[in-house]
Amino acid sequence: MLVGSTKRDEKTLEDVEDGPSNPQTVDDDPDAEFGGTEARKRLERKLLRKLDMRMSILIIIYILNYIDRNNAAAARLRGFEDDLHLVGEQFNTLLSILYVGYIIMQVPSNMFLNYIGKPSLYLPACMTIWGTISILTGITTNFVGALMTRFFLGFVEAAFFPGALFLLSKWYKRNELGLRTALLYCGSLISNGFGTLIASGILDGMEGVGGKAAWRWLFYIEGGLTVFFALVSIFILPDFPATSRWLSPLEHRLAEKRLEEDVGVGDNDEGSKMTHGEGLAMAFSDWKVWWLALALTSMVVSLSFNAFFPTLSQTMGFSNTITLLLCAPPWVVATISAFIVTRHSDATQERFWHIVCPLLVGIVGFVIAISTMNIAARYISLFLMASSYCGFIVFYAWISNSIPRPPAKRAVAIAFINAFSQLGNIAGSYIWPTSWGMTYRNSYAICIATSGLSIVMCFIFRSHLQRLNKQLDNEEEEKGQTTKGFRYLV
Repeated sequence: MLVGSTKRDEKTLEDVEDGPSNPQTVDDDPDAEFGGTEARKRLERKLLRKLDMRMSILIIIYILNYIDRNNAAAARLRGFEDDLHLVGEQFNTLLSILYVGYIIMQVPSNMFLNYIGKPSLYLPACMTIWGTISILTGITTNFVGALMTRFFLGFVEAAFFPGALFLLSKWYKRNELGLRTALLYCGSLISNGFGTLIASGILDGMEGVGGKAAWRWLFYIEGGLTVFFALVSIFILPDFPATSRWLSPLEHRLAEKRLEEDVGVGDNDEGSKMTHGEGLAMAFSDWKVWWLALALTSMVVSLSFNAFFPTLSQTMGFSNTITLLLCAPPWVVATISAFIVTRHSDATQERFWHIVCPLLVGIVGFVIAISTMNIAARYISLFLMASSYCGFIVFYAWISNSIPRPPAKRAVAIAFINAFSQLGNIAGSYIWPTSWGMTYRNSYAICIATSGLSIVMCFIFRSHLQRLNKQLDNEEEEKGQTTKGFRYLV
């Protein structure tokens, strides 16, 4: 369904949900302040180029974010468990404890980010801290030490992903968000592939250097890279439109007007007199937020194979080095697929089928993995599983599209939905016990079930948005309006 960008003269369903509108008088030429329509188009292209170049640092940050989060899986192949004397489910606990801190901190972090309006300082500061914590993981000698570093790693990493999503939503229109969200999340997919290649090189080449085990060097080197890029990102990351100083006055005005036109109300809390406490209350009282959180949680459980990808690759019977190298191609394909799917989703202004179809592809991969021990078939299944992340990425764009305004509410909603969904990662850490290997049939069955639940919940949510859009159509028809205003993407 296409989304209009005209101003609304009277209150609509969106105005009731998200607060009062801020109507403005529109001249005969709404682009006169920019020198006309053609001049505005040129200025908008220039603005997006400058913005995209600055935002591209988020991809590198996310690569490092995921590498620091998932390097324990690679370290496991080179003595991590033995050196720390881990027994039973202690390794799984190390994986899951990260998400406890991750869940606790996301909502307060995004509220604070919205309050200070300086992501160029806040996100790099958090990045420096988590890089340092990752380095400290390399000096731990027992389960308790590793448990503490993993907990605080998640506590600080919580600032990045919801903060990055919120930052994107402060600059890009809804028909631009899908692709930008995909490019951001490609950092995660790339890290799954090339993170294992980096890990393979470190684990093979650093054993015994300085009298240290190779897995310890893995944490030292990757944590050090994180700290370095944190310092670099301070000078690159943009702040919010209202707090950025690298824009010309005309570009500043255009950045704000683009969002005003996109949903018929400005993206400025002062304009709608929305406090952060009110935004928190609005988010938690909106059932859509809880529904999306539950759907995403179920989806995250189905994607829990990600943390155990080297283990699943190892079931094909190759050496540790070959196992890590084989992890890369599925994620390269998934990255390319994500770019294509999200770009098409933005172009068609459709979300539901672009979420469901990749999940169905993932289900096919799970079924193949259950059905055979054939090496080629199981490797193909890894490609299909990884491709299911395309739907996961589009889902994040759907969240921002479905809860567009006001910013205080959106900041809380994005953070809460992402934080709540991490309960799926905690549960997912325990559905891949070694006792279920080599086939992991029970694990794959759980993934199929949770993918199916997500699909059903997305269908119900889509039906609800279609009803809201029909209600908006009826309101406009009663008022005699000939052009469509805001519409939810479905």
